[in-house]
Amino acid sequence: MAQICSQLVVALGANQPSSAGAPELTLGKAVDALMQSQVVIRAVSPFYRTPCFPAGAGPDYVNAAVALEAPWSPAQALAELHKIENSFGRVRDQRWGQRTLDMDLIAYDDQVAPDLATYTQWRDLNPEAQSLKAPDTLILPHPRLQDRAFVLVPMADIAPDWRHPVSGLTVLQMLAALPKSLRDEVKAL
Repeated sequence: MAQICSQLVVALGANQPSSAGAPELTLGKAVDALMQSQVVIRAVSPFYRTPCFPAGAGPDYVNAAVALEAPWSPAQALAELHKIENSFGRVRDQRWGQRTLDMDLIAYDDQVAPDLATYTQWRDLNPEAQSLKAPDTLILPHPRLQDRAFVLVPMADIAPDWRHPVSGLTVLQMLAALPKSLRDEVKAL
């Protein structure tokens, strides 16, 4: 009997060297690690250099996105991503801090989780609170997706027509809605 697989989008980023080397090498090895863990990689974006977020918090990032199919639940997907992050020396000691590898589950099929009210609460959280608070549960789709060029630019390479299950906007529409200055900060390596 064939396994049922879900469509996932994962954003990758790094701005510190890991055991694999420089951030761009780490991202490549992280994609390799994903391929070893029951998934089918459908697309990998080019790598991009992006300013550290928040500004001045460290070296620039290298970012990318991956579209994949996996037989995991959302919780299993998050656990697998954390396992890969940990294997590259990821330490979770500071919100939005420097990191050897960050792998965010951006989308899982067209699922909104844990529910629309919780998703909306986190999406609408004011910027100051965003820097201080992190959800204690997985929020899908990622509540900052529509605000971040460093996610949307690579995602436009692999899933341009993916439609946000709450806003109804495609990746290309969300990207076009961002200020040009933010889009221009994301530079192909």
